Amino acid sequence: QVQLVESGGGLVQAGGSLRLSCAGSGRTFSTYTLGWFRQAPGKEREFVSTIHWSGSTTSYANSVRGRFTISRDNAKNTVYLQMNSLTPEDTAVYYCAASSVPVWPANLNWQYNSWGQGTQVTVSS
Repeated sequence: QVQLVESGGGLVQAGGSLRLSCAGSGRTFSTYTLGWFRQAPGKEREFVSTIHWSGSTTSYANSVRGRFTISRDNAKNTVYLQMNSLTPEDTAVYYCAASSVPVWPANLNWQYNSWGQGTQVTVSS
């Protein structure tokens, strides 16, 4: 399994931007489909975005499409989530995850077998 560590969370005003990063370990990082999920207080963890291991295909939840952009740099073993036009509804703990399941799009929790510890994103109104 790959080890994942998120960073880049913080407090931002509504309308602002944040860029999350997730660094992975291991020489097989480039073979994993990577995803971002989030969990708000009192809610279940939900899918945000995913990027195919090849980097050629992405998928987004309807709630973030057009505002968030996922990307990866396999040379740096890192996946990113650029978040623009943030709203208070985006407040959550954000998790990155790695999937070796050959299904696309990988937008379900069970499809991922490695998870980071999470990074808090708080958007103030």
